[in-house]
Amino acid sequence: MKVYQIAVIRPQDPQTASSQPPTLVLSLASQLDSFSFFQRGGVEEFMQFFSTTISERTKIGQRQGVEQNEYVGYVYRSHQQLAVVAITDREYPDMVAMELVTKVTREFEQKFSEAAINNATQTVQFPELANFLKKYQEPQQANTILKVQKELDETKAVLHKTMEGLLDRNEQLDMLVDKSNQLSTQSKMFYKTAKKTNSCCIVM
Repeated sequence: MKVYQIAVIRPQDPQTASSQPPTLVLSLASQLDSFSFFQRGGVEEFMQFFSTTISERTKIGQRQGVEQNEYVGYVYRSHQQLAVVAITDREYPDMVAMELVTKVTREFEQKFSEAAINNATQTVQFPELANFLKKYQEPQQANTILKVQKELDETKAVLHKTMEGLLDRNEQLDMLVDKSNQLSTQSKMFYKTAKKTNSCCIVM
């Protein structure tokens, strides 16, 4: 069980993009040692694209898990126009992943005001994110932290969707990947290879 990446994002709603500042990754932490050295750059880039895509399509106040090939992106979008996404493998427990994104959200919002989040133009210093990533690699250990019943109640129901189910009717992930300026050729190749490898095994 692994947490590959945690991203703190100020998402833009694709439907009202002209009236909002653009989507911005405010802080990012990754642990990709299970991939080869030559894959890591492309993998990190694609996971960041995955995170921004699902954060933009998650409603304010909503928590959900979005499946893509062998990964799950757990997202919580708070009322302060902030989204936190944790990308894990499929074996990672729902409850622990959702508690992770909730705790990161709370700590980030305690450190940065809503105005600071809305006015940001680049990444911000949030070293606590790397600590969260390290701590939650062991969900059993993290579970000993999750004893407050109120917090557990908030994360009991996790809505799971596939990436395709999250996108609008006229959107396709292949098209978003091809058009994305966020992704290098290496990242696009990683996506296509992963899709081809898993196409025989995905149940929609």
